[in-house]
Amino acid sequence: MGKFRYFRFFQPKSALLVMVSSALLASSVVSGAERPTPARQVELMTLLRHDCGSCHGLTMKGGLGPPLLPDTLAGKDKPTLVGIILDGVPGKPMPPWRFELQPEEARWLVDRLREGLK
Repeated sequence: MGKFRYFRFFQPKSALLVMVSSALLASSVVSGAERPTPARQVELMTLLRHDCGSCHGLTMKGGLGPPLLPDTLAGKDKPTLVGIILDGVPGKPMPPWRFELQPEEARWLVDRLREGLK
């Protein structure tokens, strides 16, 4: 008798509600993982302008490091750029930022650089 109580819960309407709720939760997790919160975006832009800018130039036109302008990044694939941000470039002054950044944050930074800083 006790096992039939579960079947009562999973009526078609309840099952549909569970499926819709799961889909909404999954989509919010994915979108949350892909885009930093507005507060984190402000922090990332500060990091980009100050920390990245200290080597790549405050206007990203280059310095110790190469320029990070939309034209110079065109044709470079995103996973490679994300990998450079996260893991640095061995033998070069580019340090790894994995201690500070999540992969989705590095992807977001690449998107901002490809758009050009405003």
